[in-house]
Amino acid sequence: MERVQFQQEQMLPELRDLEDRKLFSKDEVRQILKKRTAFETALVRRVAKKSDYLQYLAYEIQLETLRKKRVQRLKLATSKRTVSDYALVRRQLHIMDRAVQRFKADIALWVQYIRLAQKEGARTLAGKICARALRLHPNTPALYVLAASHELAHLSPSAARTLLQRGLRLNGESVELWREYARMELGYVERLRRRWDKLGAKSRTEDDAAGEDEDEDEGEAARRLVLDGAIVCEVITNAIKAAPRWELFEAFHGVLISHPWSVRANVMQHLLESVPPAVNEAHSARFALLRATRSLGYELKGSALCDALVAANVELVGELPSDDDRGTRLLGYARWVESWAASSHAPPSASTPSSSIPRDQREAPGGPSMHASEAGATVVRPAALLDVNLVRIVAVQACTRVDPARFSY
Repeated sequence: MERVQFQQEQMLPELRDLEDRKLFSKDEVRQILKKRTAFETALVRRVAKKSDYLQYLAYEIQLETLRKKRVQRLKLATSKRTVSDYALVRRQLHIMDRAVQRFKADIALWVQYIRLAQKEGARTLAGKICARALRLHPNTPALYVLAASHELAHLSPSAARTLLQRGLRLNGESVELWREYARMELGYVERLRRRWDKLGAKSRTEDDAAGEDEDEDEGEAARRLVLDGAIVCEVITNAIKAAPRWELFEAFHGVLISHPWSVRANVMQHLLESVPPAVNEAHSARFALLRATRSLGYELKGSALCDALVAANVELVGELPSDDDRGTRLLGYARWVESWAASSHAPPSASTPSSSIPRDQREAPGGPSMHASEAGATVVRPAALLDVNLVRIVAVQACTRVDPARFSY
């Protein structure tokens, strides 16, 4: 009980300040003291529970929210801070600190502690908590990602890079770490590109490449390599050596597709060329889908999106085999069509300019059209992407492996 009494003594200055500023009445302050004493008594039990700490934290968060609302309602001056302005937040952090000391192996508690510190603007404290968590859990990739994102949020890319590289040395097979490392380097390249553009440094173009002098200075050559994604390509190469798994390629593809084509063009080509033969053979249908959709980025809209969908569709259909793997490929193709049919990015047929669709693939006057290619598969027009019947037909083909001519639309 001595520890409980010590905590009660630590509460007195803030409770007295809350009462003096008329934020809480004397009865309310008495209730707060009573409630806190009950929580503190629960925490000093021989077998403490995680739920005791979380309930105590939830109570303090609600109390701080109520205090802020009363400050706004009473229009109290905020220029001069008093002990009650920060004591409740400090107590929240103290509760979480005691919780992670009691339950050191609980990753979720560490993450919650870091999030709380970030939410309250305690940047230095959040960094220290990340360091403590990583010392205790060096084989937890999520903590490295969280620590690196904290450093990036405060404009420290070198510290974030160091954290991720340290995590990869200890967890070389982690797809999550490699994905976030590539995402960070891509963001770094894009920031450099914008900065150099504002400073007047030109990106590489065909005219610049043709007019290069042999004695071009090393700094300019290095800059062009960075803009071409050489750093990210090196990350991908090292990742493939450490973890040659299909999940890794899907993760990289998802990261690349969310960046502009000017940034991802060379890197995407390098990724597709780096797929090991064994992985390609084991996931041939999924690899064909990634290769065909490499240019379908978030920046495409209108006719450009229609053209990219047409190109991806034609490439997918052209690669459909005639052997036993055909059913798997068709099933993957049907899922791709269905995903775009359900996507909000799929262009409505009414707003699709007919000039953006090749002449031999435009829809007939009677409605959406399809035809059988030389491989005997259905070719989907952008105007037909929203048609559920077309998805059903392709799915039936994938399951039954029959000639699509037997189905009537």
